[in-house]
Amino acid sequence: MRVTNAAASRKRRKRMIEAAKGFRMRRSKLYRYAKDAIEHGRQYAYRDRKNKKRTFRALWNLRINAAARDAGITYSRFIEGLKAAKVEVNRKVLADLAATDSAAFGELVSTAKSALEAKG
Repeated sequence: MRVTNAAASRKRRKRMIEAAKGFRMRRSKLYRYAKDAIEHGRQYAYRDRKNKKRTFRALWNLRINAAARDAGITYSRFIEGLKAAKVEVNRKVLADLAATDSAAFGELVSTAKSALEAKG
């Protein structure tokens, strides 16, 4: 007699169909199509978890640049000045300060400018 391990196969297929809940038409009902849809979706999710980091860093850089230019310094000179002053604040926090607390950001700009003058 041929052994098919039916319980495990059924469980595996059922799990795939449940993961495809919310998909449209046969992609949510039939195993063959649900499997393809889930695999593609997981590939996109993996790829876009990496892209999300890239996108947010670009957004933070734009916000920092805009606020720095308002304060009379370019983004690259601002970052260079912060490194020269040994200020370790990441771009996410810098962007938040630029958007919400202009006084604190102004202090960082003045620190960066003074470090640049001392440097060169």
